[in-house]
Amino acid sequence: MSPALTAPITTPTGPSAETSAPGSQAGAATFEADAPALAPRERETLRHIAAGCTYLQAARQMGLSKHTVDAYLRRIRAKLNITTTAEMTRLAISLGL
Repeated sequence: MSPALTAPITTPTGPSAETSAPGSQAGAATFEADAPALAPRERETLRHIAAGCTYLQAARQMGLSKHTVDAYLRRIRAKLNITTTAEMTRLAISLGL
């Protein structure tokens, strides 16, 4: 058997292997794998905010108070080191919410 057929398959590592074109699924999968897990209600809140809902609108649709929605969003920001709504919207898109 030739060495080429028995050599282990390796994947490239380093900066070029981790970067991908904006909007590509590989980049979203890498980001999702590196990001801390969000609770289901945090993901739902993130989806509403990314869709353009206000805190009050999201709270009404979820059956919560606007203070609870605010708490979920503060937790998301802390977990993922996000500061703006635009970044949260980008995250929601990359997660497929």
